[in-house]
Amino acid sequence: MPVSCFLTLILCLVFTQATLAADPVIITEQLVHLRHSGDREWTTFPEQAQVKELFLRFNAKSNPRETVLFLRQQDVKQTWNVELNGKILGKLIRHEQDQHLLLPVPAGAVITGVNELRIYQSGKITPDDISVGEIVLLTEPVSEFLSEAQLSIQVTDKETKQGIPCRITIVDAEGTLVVTSAESNEHQAVRTGVIYTRDGETQFQLPAGEYTVYAGRGFEYGVDQRQLILKKGDQKKIELKIGREVNTSGYVSSDTHIHTLTHSGHGDCSMEERMLTLAGEHIEFPIATDHNKQINYEPLARKLKVRQYFTPVIGNEVTTKWGHFNVFPVREGGPVPDYQLPDWDGIFESILATPHVKAVILNHARDIHSKYRPFDPKNYLSLTGENLDGWRLQANAMEIINSGATQTEVLQLYRDWFGALNRGQFLTPVGCSDSHDVSRYIVGQSRTYIQADDQDSGKIDVNQTIQNFVDGKVLLSYGLLTQIKVNSRYGPGELVPQAKKWDVNLTVSGPSWVTAEQIQLYANGQLICSESIKSAKQGGIKWQGTWKLKQPSHDCFLVAVATGPGVSAPYWQFAKPYQPDSPEFESQVVGSTGAVWIDMDGDGQKTTAYEYAQGLVKQHAEDLKTLFKQLDRYDQAVVMQVASLLRMRGLEPFDPKLTKALRGASNAVQLGFALYGEAWRASQIARRTN
Repeated sequence: MPVSCFLTLILCLVFTQATLAADPVIITEQLVHLRHSGDREWTTFPEQAQVKELFLRFNAKSNPRETVLFLRQQDVKQTWNVELNGKILGKLIRHEQDQHLLLPVPAGAVITGVNELRIYQSGKITPDDISVGEIVLLTEPVSEFLSEAQLSIQVTDKETKQGIPCRITIVDAEGTLVVTSAESNEHQAVRTGVIYTRDGETQFQLPAGEYTVYAGRGFEYGVDQRQLILKKGDQKKIELKIGREVNTSGYVSSDTHIHTLTHSGHGDCSMEERMLTLAGEHIEFPIATDHNKQINYEPLARKLKVRQYFTPVIGNEVTTKWGHFNVFPVREGGPVPDYQLPDWDGIFESILATPHVKAVILNHARDIHSKYRPFDPKNYLSLTGENLDGWRLQANAMEIINSGATQTEVLQLYRDWFGALNRGQFLTPVGCSDSHDVSRYIVGQSRTYIQADDQDSGKIDVNQTIQNFVDGKVLLSYGLLTQIKVNSRYGPGELVPQAKKWDVNLTVSGPSWVTAEQIQLYANGQLICSESIKSAKQGGIKWQGTWKLKQPSHDCFLVAVATGPGVSAPYWQFAKPYQPDSPEFESQVVGSTGAVWIDMDGDGQKTTAYEYAQGLVKQHAEDLKTLFKQLDRYDQAVVMQVASLLRMRGLEPFDPKLTKALRGASNAVQLGFALYGEAWRASQIARRTN
């Protein structure tokens, strides 16, 4: 790969200056693909890396004062050391985005003659495909290198004409995040190429070069941008304007899974920086969930003058050996649930005994922590929502989209949720970020919209909003927003009364920088309608439509899901899964609804597939022929619940008696039992091999 435009400009400028030491040294012009060992992470990487580690020799003169090593890195997730002549200069930044890194080189660290630069993976070796290169040893300290030009930025709201909290992103001509002189303080939170500012204003220095500056404020807002060339000695000011593009009236934006380095001990975001990132991403109802701690954002939010932008809630990520559970509201300084208990019964008893707790969320159920995965096939049968260890899940919500822990298959947790609903677990679906960072994982990138009065973000009714959350009156957003009305009135968390017709009105919205491609409607977890979307390019409504449903034969729930290509732009880039199931991955935006229940039998209750199955099995378990005939009136979800209940009574999926009886059943019933049988077989294999 040729030297980048930015690198070429650096060298042209530096070579024209008198230096106290040797001239700048181009150590390598190439970006090199490294992987220490193991299989490639993603199929987008070559099967074989160029090298396991980067080892370069270069000639230079000794440095009588501090200088700087300039390099470019991509796709870094594990720990990689940068070593010069046997001494560690620093580490690559653990961040997937393409970005520059400046490492100070102490006086005397460079020797006259042959020097050795080594970049290698350290610590526990986990497969990590990275690219690193375009390395230059410069001749001045970092402070001098970054002082060539000055840029002032002002971001205002299009409607109010006033400064607004926002995220500013700065990249070079190749889209690489660049280092600036900006530093975090009470006014701004700063990382490479990223500045969150509480009022839209910032000023900093940076090397001469060609840049693009972006301003945005999370999902609901548009993005403004400016391209500029800065020459040595320039002092420029640019103004950017952003405005709301997505109408979320009647809903407040919430992130129910938020951490800080200050209290959780990992990641990089301090408490002060978290307040600024929440305001900058427009999270109106943040839940503080540091590990086994109950932290109050209120005093610091007021001190930093951002409290008017959100209403904080104290929560706790109850972090156990048997799963993680976000709970709220709780009291600062109040009792903390016992996170050292050995099973779910004890853990949930402790959680539910904690004063004020209303919401209990099962977090990232497909991820492994402490060698345990709640929804591992050996523990959980997704199709029917069965816990195979007999553990009772006493949560009332579960994470469906966690943008800090995405799934390789984006709809996998939806299927898990559908199975749980069919089993009678009324779980509110949750979108969240699980962010511990300023910019690596963006706070609120995935979020939950909760039905609530949103007229004043700083004065949200906490009790009513949490109750609406528990009742399932929510929408999930990971780049899109999907809204649903059944018979022009009923939405998520509500029960639609018996009617003669069933019209489903759907609206898919998103900002101008996101594209929607498909909308799907599920009933009891089965896909019943789907349509391709020719997405509008402007921000706002991407698609609207009304689908007329066939008369349901029994109660069911409806969920709509819209998808499209993931965001790769540097100002809101999606992360890849950190616990992938496959090297194949395609990032997607998602917008989905909570569940709307259809009361087809008119009893005023949400009758689940499991309840229908219980009644059928109780009445006809001894007469399989009649049981299977009765099942023709029900959907696949009920059929699979019947298969589950028969198994629990001793009639396993491949029992000859069951197989013989199924020969006379309809194709739909046979298919339901076959799907359950395959899932059961896979689960048994998983239990034997683990």
